[in-house]
Amino acid sequence: MADTKQAAQKAKGFIGEFREFIMRGSVMDLAVGVIIGGAFQAIINSLVNDIIMPLITMLTGGIDFTNWFVALDGGSYATLAAAQEAGAATLNYGVFITAVINFLLMAVVIFCLVKSLNKLAEKARKDKEAEAPTTKICPRCQSEINIKATRCPHCTSEIE
Repeated sequence: MADTKQAAQKAKGFIGEFREFIMRGSVMDLAVGVIIGGAFQAIINSLVNDIIMPLITMLTGGIDFTNWFVALDGGSYATLAAAQEAGAATLNYGVFITAVINFLLMAVVIFCLVKSLNKLAEKARKDKEAEAPTTKICPRCQSEINIKATRCPHCTSEIE
């Protein structure tokens, strides 16, 4: 009976700790970040596949990275889709190049976003510092004194 009671308390403790862990703000922020990141990835994929890669293809004279592959069965196929349809195992290094470009673009966009957010945060911090009072009034003589002062330079009373 005592073992069962101890096991129940241990389970409640584990569940309680898990609930506390999940409800922390940082875990919730991370979850929101992952969800937004997934949605953002779709935008980046579209940017790469629908805008960047066609431009690269045009600039390189019609080279299509998605059809860069090696058929591991030794056969010769016109496109990656044809090789896959034939059931051939393929080494798709063109798809890998596209994934690397996706990653680099995602990194650049995130870098620019973080840099912009840091600038805004720095501006807000400076504005807040500029708005923060630098003086206070002595309660005894009503003179204006430095906010960090602990004694009034005019009447020498101690300031709390």
